[in-house]
Amino acid sequence: GKTTFVRGACRALGVTGPVTSPTFAIGQVYRGERDGEGLEVAHLDLYRMPFLLAGEEPGLLEDYLTGERFAFVEWPAVAPPGGLGRVRASVRLEHLSPRRRSIVVER
Repeated sequence: GKTTFVRGACRALGVTGPVTSPTFAIGQVYRGERDGEGLEVAHLDLYRMPFLLAGEEPGLLEDYLTGERFAFVEWPAVAPPGGLGRVRASVRLEHLSPRRRSIVVER
């Protein structure tokens, strides 16, 4: 569900190439285009990185999270306090049934 959501958002942001889950990598960066302007989208999965919360490798996310990029972060609770920069919205996906999901957006 999470990568499917990000894939749809990337398509809306003009990303035309494959959008894959970053589960076994820190993240992926995609290039898109919106209103004739180039843009970048970062997709991170922090599930396997509890060491971030412990304060280890504090600069690890800096290469992905910049002020110029849209960023989607799976498992954001693993990030150190303030480590995600300015969060503009939080999206929560909930399983209602095997074929139904709820999407909750908080700004």
